[in-house]
Amino acid sequence: MLKNLYIAEKPSVAAEFAKALKVNGKKQDGYIESEDSIVTWCVGHLVTMSYPEVYDAALKRWSMETLPFLPKQYRYEVISNVKKQFGIVKGLLTRKDVDTIYVCTDSGREGEYIYRLVDQEAKVPDTKVKKRVWIDSQTEEEILRGIREAKPLSAYDSLSDAAYLRAKEDYLMGINFSRALTLKYGNEVKRFLNSEKQ
Repeated sequence: MLKNLYIAEKPSVAAEFAKALKVNGKKQDGYIESEDSIVTWCVGHLVTMSYPEVYDAALKRWSMETLPFLPKQYRYEVISNVKKQFGIVKGLLTRKDVDTIYVCTDSGREGEYIYRLVDQEAKVPDTKVKKRVWIDSQTEEEILRGIREAKPLSAYDSLSDAAYLRAKEDYLMGINFSRALTLKYGNEVKRFLNSEKQ
């Protein structure tokens, strides 16, 4: 029997979806499954952008000569302390008996980004139907309405593009300015504070 998979952003939200959908199946490690449905969750972000040293080991050492760091193609990786949950979610997203995926992450740019990164890193086949659930609250009525009116995930591609762009902007600002300011003023701050830490 083919199943629907519902993926929420947090375990507490997944529990509300399971309750609204009457998914009373056995709670597994990282998901709840019944005869026709599976509900799982991220734990916030499961995937992040890689640090510069992943691109080139020499970039682990901070130096003004290597700034600005502007990668041509961005790299991503699973966050180490949530690898287990990522593995569970990936396994569910790519299961042969799952044909429809309902993306139930928070309604907004960040929620969209969280799912898109998981989809990207899990290499979810394009043959699966992907629908976006957009809700304003977690009441049973609103959850069921959101599922009933779910649109194709592709309807939110512009939001996804905006999320990726914002994340890249934050990454470039953070990586480059943290390094530049630390290299330029770190020793002065250390002397001023009379501390080894800066």
